[in-house]
Amino acid sequence: MRHSVAHNLDIPMINTASSNKQSEQPQSQTSTPCIAVRDLNFYYGDTQALFDISLDIEAGLVTALIGPSGCGKSTFLRTINRMNDLIAGTRHEGEIVVSGHEIYGKKTDLVSLRKKVGMVFQRSNPFPKSIFENVAYGPKIHGTKNKSRLAEIVEKSLLRADLWHEVKDRLGDSALALSGGQQQRLCIARALAVDPEILLMDEPASALDPRSTAKIENLIAELRGDYTIVIVTHNMQQAGRVSDKTAFFCDGKLVEYGDTEAIFTKPQQQQTEDYIRGRFG
Repeated sequence: MRHSVAHNLDIPMINTASSNKQSEQPQSQTSTPCIAVRDLNFYYGDTQALFDISLDIEAGLVTALIGPSGCGKSTFLRTINRMNDLIAGTRHEGEIVVSGHEIYGKKTDLVSLRKKVGMVFQRSNPFPKSIFENVAYGPKIHGTKNKSRLAEIVEKSLLRADLWHEVKDRLGDSALALSGGQQQRLCIARALAVDPEILLMDEPASALDPRSTAKIENLIAELRGDYTIVIVTHNMQQAGRVSDKTAFFCDGKLVEYGDTEAIFTKPQQQQTEDYIRGRFG
């Protein structure tokens, strides 16, 4: 059940069903974080994009990253599976520990890391292959060759992505023939097919219509608990609906991080309150 808080100030509605399960402390004091970030600085060439970021992301929760355009949200998201490594001239300082392993260590296997930490991008990017081959691609890369096992993985992944019943009779059709919302859910299925622990989502619904957006949000709610989800969103209403924790970024810095309900109703920093109430951004 959701309730509106200070609706005259356009503060997002909060999913109290999830937020009430959290303690009043902004970060867990008892559980080991799934993702632990310490003193992270990140650079594109000579330009510093992230400044001294430290936070713990808890397993099984949905964490939303909010903030104005260019504030470092997507850059931070891509550090968690080292997608920024694909950009020439980037470098980092500090530490990111995922499931107990420092991911920027010299012995890190990037293929294994990106299997553990899946990613869904802002715009759907299905391969120019069949629906079946899109979902089966990752398991094949990781060594699954048995056809019946692949079929099982494809069906399970499409079910998890709430797409199976829409495409089960045309798995051989091109993925490019699907609607935009279906393509995005296919990309989620593709990410789930390699059995990740963490799912990164970079504005997964920003290019979708309201109905498709609702399907993505419902899917996030269904995946909560089974996966650790980190989502970048410009839509604060969406952050309020889907997330347990919220981190507010501005100018490459982490301004505030805590339970979503607390961030939206009782922010500790004036800058956070100003952004949430639409005074800038």
